[in-house]
Amino acid sequence: MDPFEVRMQFLGLLKRLNASQQSIQKVVGYALKYFSRCGEDLWDCIVEECQKGSINNRINIIYFLDSLCETSLLAKAHGGAEGGSNSSFYVDYVARDLGKIVEHVVPEGRQGLLNLMSTKQILESWRNKRVIDPQKVDDVIVALEQRTDATDAPQEGATDSPMAALPRHEVFKRIEEDRERHKRLRERRWVQPVSHNSNSTQLASFLPLTDDGDGEEELTLDIEFENDWETTSDWNEDDDDAAYDENELCYPPPPERGHPMDLS
Repeated sequence: MDPFEVRMQFLGLLKRLNASQQSIQKVVGYALKYFSRCGEDLWDCIVEECQKGSINNRINIIYFLDSLCETSLLAKAHGGAEGGSNSSFYVDYVARDLGKIVEHVVPEGRQGLLNLMSTKQILESWRNKRVIDPQKVDDVIVALEQRTDATDAPQEGATDSPMAALPRHEVFKRIEEDRERHKRLRERRWVQPVSHNSNSTQLASFLPLTDDGDGEEELTLDIEFENDWETTSDWNEDDDDAAYDENELCYPPPPERGHPMDLS
């Protein structure tokens, strides 16, 4: 199949993309299959569809990119020869054009609010799992929040819901696809970041220590500790009260003599 046919088939797959994992994985497999021959061209197709597609199709593309990045890193960890030894496949393209992609997925105006929360969830997931440089993701999130602050302000004649501008069948389609996406997010909520260079599983006590700046060599254990350390507050009076209550539950005081124990 020549590059033109590859491009046309890929555009067709993107236009039919929906929230189901079967649809997403089909497009992911196609993109990785032809990466060595048409990777840059296929990425242009993704950006083009992200720019011209409907607001519902754009959020499907950001979830597709989430799976594409994950699969690309797994392919790299298993020594995918087609991408080259130092290639992260499509992750490099996503990192390069992240700001442009987010601008298309969350356009200015109230219509963009439909995709705002889901896009921020994906970005925070990429930041926590170090899929993309956390500083670059932070910059995009800050720019996104600044751009949407003005949109959140009440405007004369504006409808209460951004969905009001969508046709009825698009509203029902969006509700069903959001349900599918939220189910997928709940399934992945407990998945910890993976070390993409690890070829074997080791006990934590035998894992070597890593230093700042190790980048891709940073261990899963370090990433998990960093996330917990940054999100845990300092010890305060509420923690004292909680510890006291739990201690009372575990070790209740003995009943006073002469009074029967209340077994109710």
